[in-house]
Amino acid sequence: MHLALKGHGYQVLEAETGEQALIEASTKRPDLAVIDWGLPDLEGIDVLLRLREWSRIPVIMLTVRDAEQDKIAALDAGADDYVVKPFGMGELLARIRVALRHAAKGDLEPVIDAGGLTINLAERRVELYGTPVRLTPIEYDLLKVLAQHAGKVVTQRQLLRQVWRDIDPDNAAHYLRVYIGHLRKKIEDDATRPWRIITEPGVGYRLVTEAPQ
Repeated sequence: MHLALKGHGYQVLEAETGEQALIEASTKRPDLAVIDWGLPDLEGIDVLLRLREWSRIPVIMLTVRDAEQDKIAALDAGADDYVVKPFGMGELLARIRVALRHAAKGDLEPVIDAGGLTINLAERRVELYGTPVRLTPIEYDLLKVLAQHAGKVVTQRQLLRQVWRDIDPDNAAHYLRVYIGHLRKKIEDDATRPWRIITEPGVGYRLVTEAPQ
């Protein structure tokens, strides 16, 4: 994996253990970290939690675990994304590019383009291929949260807390399904085959900014 990343123009720092990874991160200050969940000395999530005590660099977790709670735990702990093994190198490289672009932007851009969908956060205006899209306040707030984390997974709990605030996130997943369905009918080219708002099963949703090839 490391040699393949180098072949794509990345300078890679390798660490065999979690402790070594933390030392490398603190002394070499990399632009992004890819952390394997299973390490000889520490759990990858523990490395992530310790890294997040002092660093905000993008982090992608690698895991063979399919359990939804593990993915949610990684995101809640501060991971920017995750990739489940086995995976294709193209998928990992794409996630790396998105994470680096997101980090490079720094402050959130007031206008976000998602493949013909334009979201003007400053003016609360949404257009699809230049045509205004009428959204309800909840639909807009939901889209705004996804846009603020464009390219990244937003967990169901995060969405519920940010959009509905006082709602019990453990008993309100159906609200998300209903409103995501409404949004897809208004912003997808084909709501039955959505590509802008992607479901991450059991975890949450991701707003994709580039049309599939």
